Amino acid sequence: MTALATDGRRRLRRPSDAIVLPLVLLLLVTAITVSIAVGPRTLSVDELITALTAPTGTEADLIVRDVRLPRTFIGIAAGAALAVAGVIMQTLTRNPLAEPGLLGVNAGASFAVAIAIVVLGIGDFASTMWFAFLGAALASALVAVIGGVGRRASIGRLALTGVAIGAVLSAGTSALSLIDPHAYQAMRLWGAGALGGRSLEAATLTLVIVAVGLIVVVLIAPGLGLLALGEDTARALGGRVGIARLGGFLAIVILCGAATAAAGPIAFVGLLVPHALRAVFGPDTRRLLVYSALAGPILLLFADVLGAVVIAPRSIPVGVMTAFLGAPVLVALVLSRRVQADGAPS
Repeated sequence: MTALATDGRRRLRRPSDAIVLPLVLLLLVTAITVSIAVGPRTLSVDELITALTAPTGTEADLIVRDVRLPRTFIGIAAGAALAVAGVIMQTLTRNPLAEPGLLGVNAGASFAVAIAIVVLGIGDFASTMWFAFLGAALASALVAVIGGVGRRASIGRLALTGVAIGAVLSAGTSALSLIDPHAYQAMRLWGAGALGGRSLEAATLTLVIVAVGLIVVVLIAPGLGLLALGEDTARALGGRVGIARLGGFLAIVILCGAATAAAGPIAFVGLLVPHALRAVFGPDTRRLLVYSALAGPILLLFADVLGAVVIAPRSIPVGVMTAFLGAPVLVALVLSRRVQADGAPS
């Protein structure tokens, strides 16, 4: 069904949240269940319930609690973080092709983690997490200083600065990973993007930090909604553009820092999820933020499960799988011409 716009053009009628939200939540629950149950060894429903409620130390219990539950928690946290950060990045730059890496955030976090592992010999998650935050913050601050984030900031200059700094930091990460063969092995899997290899405590810490970042997003969501209309319009409507932009940068640093430290630099999630949702819901920033927080984990968990079973007993890193799955979908979205430069469907 379509409705006639006031300017004579026809526009799509957006689906109701009463219909879409329960379906998305059901899909998320399914993705979580599949992530815990499916792998090189598929667990039965009884084994899964026992491992989660009354573990007795069986092989199935160890698989669930030591391997798949942490992997699932990190998938939820990283998926939500990257997808929501993508929406914020696209709103701040008013560019539907923007993603968190545009500010050099992921590259800064990766470079800092590489320094921690290769130069300082630090390998525990709690320490690398703070290095990732520091790297993300410094990279985004450097981009902001050079590109400008004030009222007269140039979005094009900001984007070009982010791409340049991200390229330099990525090259530095690659160089560091080649210095020490042992460090290279540790960096190789992490650099490809992987959800496994973390403890349950580390995965829980990731969830908590991402939750803090999402709270920041909730606080600035009204300002982001106005900012999506343009800075002049936002100011005319009483929006505090500076606070919304600063809060957006802070949220991106927290979310991308946690996701990158936990799972490595995972591509396409922050670009694909907002793009796909915008084709369904249009440029409504608040709806995009809510559904991105749900759709990001769905994409990442299903991609991880697929990577775990397609060449079992070996696995494909989730970062590789998101590239395989995301690139064709993104090309299809572009070719369909349903997403235009302003984020509105044609």
